[in-house]
Amino acid sequence: MKYRFLAASAAIALLAACNPSVQTPQAGNKPEQADNQASTQPSPELGDFGLDLSAMNTAIKPGDDFFRYVNGKWLDSFEIPADRTSYGSFTVLSDRAEKQVRQIIQDAAQGNAAAGSVEQKIGDLYASFMDIETIESKGLSGLQPDLDLIAAASTHEDIVRQMARRDISANRLFGSFVNVDSKNPQSYAYYMSHGGLGLPNRDFYLDQDERSISLRAGYQDHIAAMLTLANIPDAADKAANIMALETKIAKAHWDKVDRRNRDITYNKMTMAELEQFAPDYPWALDMEVAGVDVSEVVVRENTAFPVLAKIFAETSVADWKDYLTFHLLSANASNLPKAFDEENFAFFGKQLTGQKQMRDRWKRAVSVVNRSLGEAVGQIYVKRHFPPSSKQQMDELVANLRIAVGQRIDGLEWMSEETKKEARSKLAAFTPKIGYPDRWKDYSSMDIDRGDLISNVRSALVWRWNDQISKLGGPIDKTEWFMSPQTVNAYYSPPRNEIVFPAAILQAPFFDPNADPAVNYGGIGAVIGHEIGHGFDDQGSKSDGTGTLRNWWTEADKAAFDARTGELAAQYDQFSPLEGHFVNGKFTLGENIGDLGGLTFALNAYRLSLGGKPAPVIDGFTGEQRLFMAWAQIWRGKYRDENLINRLKSAPHSPTEYRTNGVVRNMDAWYEAFDVQEGDDMYLPPEKRVRIW
Repeated sequence: MKYRFLAASAAIALLAACNPSVQTPQAGNKPEQADNQASTQPSPELGDFGLDLSAMNTAIKPGDDFFRYVNGKWLDSFEIPADRTSYGSFTVLSDRAEKQVRQIIQDAAQGNAAAGSVEQKIGDLYASFMDIETIESKGLSGLQPDLDLIAAASTHEDIVRQMARRDISANRLFGSFVNVDSKNPQSYAYYMSHGGLGLPNRDFYLDQDERSISLRAGYQDHIAAMLTLANIPDAADKAANIMALETKIAKAHWDKVDRRNRDITYNKMTMAELEQFAPDYPWALDMEVAGVDVSEVVVRENTAFPVLAKIFAETSVADWKDYLTFHLLSANASNLPKAFDEENFAFFGKQLTGQKQMRDRWKRAVSVVNRSLGEAVGQIYVKRHFPPSSKQQMDELVANLRIAVGQRIDGLEWMSEETKKEARSKLAAFTPKIGYPDRWKDYSSMDIDRGDLISNVRSALVWRWNDQISKLGGPIDKTEWFMSPQTVNAYYSPPRNEIVFPAAILQAPFFDPNADPAVNYGGIGAVIGHEIGHGFDDQGSKSDGTGTLRNWWTEADKAAFDARTGELAAQYDQFSPLEGHFVNGKFTLGENIGDLGGLTFALNAYRLSLGGKPAPVIDGFTGEQRLFMAWAQIWRGKYRDENLINRLKSAPHSPTEYRTNGVVRNMDAWYEAFDVQEGDDMYLPPEKRVRIW
């Protein structure tokens, strides 16, 4: 894959050479001890102090391409596995967690678990997905009652009775979920959003480039193939009608940039107002089928709702039946005989994302168990793989990061004292969650049958939906998590004002209790800072310390903030990882602000951790050099071209090279650490460097 870096003035081509594959990280050289004494500490996982020096390409100047300076040999030699569309540090840990969870599942399956126990459910759900012989013998019989109900529909109301069901994976014209009310964070709200598409977003239907046109043709062929496998007549004509319908729906959808704007996606209405606003859809029937009884809803993409409701009313019942039939088959493809599974992969895997090979069945089975019984598995996972000492060290890192962020806020020249007071209040109210929840979810109502995969999928869907709507009208559950402990990720929740770090991400290269502190600050420290930074990005900053969506900025401070974030968006607009394809600076702005703030906060926290003492030099690298290198190391990654293009259209994160290069080139300390000078490819004059937090 060829990478290009576009500076504001010119395109700078980066060279990619092919060397023998290096599939796994290799240890670096032995670090120099600050006191010249041999270390008695256990060894870190990567190298001798936490950095994989063997991945570096020191022939590249840090100031020309820092991402490749740190990761160049790995990038040039590593081949993405055939069953992956991208690969990087997150994938390494995900693969590790996947194997660990498989062992947990296998142990549960071998224990003659009591009926109804979580061990029985874990083992039997996994076994039902792995039992391809039974899946083949059952054919479509598990879905046939649902297919028959769709086929029997004769009115638009009948269509809604199928579309609004929560016990099947229907493709709904209007999606919904329950979350904390952004303007009243002491209560839950019922949110509604536009839906109905089979491709990732509206751009895939409307863009006129050659690839998009080809994908649409492939998608229509795929629809016809799935209908044909189900012995549905006139499959080609029905596929054309479904494609035409989804294209109409796509035209009504909002642009992805507008969809992340929290000011315009909060539109509370009474049910009576919604019925008047979009009268062509039977809202009361939808709510009745979903089992929801609310007097108010928050409508996200409000202007799309009347258009979509009109499309619903004007589309024939016959077309809706074909649409629902296809999407029911598509959503269940991996639960059906091999022919459906392979056809689904041929389009959504190979053609759409460039994936060469389907993932092993057991790996997909692990994903099913994690999605359905995530916290049940998580309880066992943390006992086996997350030592209490790691939680303690993380608590200390979070505390240091909080101090560092507070100091950055205090030192801002562009922000008034009035707004700083609000920012400090919000920072003080942040709630960190580390490793795993204090209270685990109860799966006792979920029935799992070892011999019936479709029934198990249905049971998990019902459990998940009931878990959501049971919150309505109740107190806020402050203990709830939205990721399982074995998930390699982290998140910030604006209405809860909390930062959450599951156990599985607290491993090398992000966090290693035996690594050099500079490496941990550049890794997990910057990730902590990134999540805190989301509380102060262009959207998170719209909530105060209580989680309430309100403007707590003075007019002048907000204008100064918008000017800086606008400059950052303009920088990222210039980044092009593939010829003709660019990062969308406004769409990725929140993550880019989080990255820049996160690394800035981590650097400040690392300096504080030194207590005024000089950092040791290890293998010739200063402490700040190691911190910046650790940041580049955690974003080491590669993409297949198809996946990369899709990400540029639909993912809010910038490609990993820009999560490295796009950040460090705005930090004065990076220039000083690596002696980056004017004339280096990544050089930005001081007045062009974006400084926000």
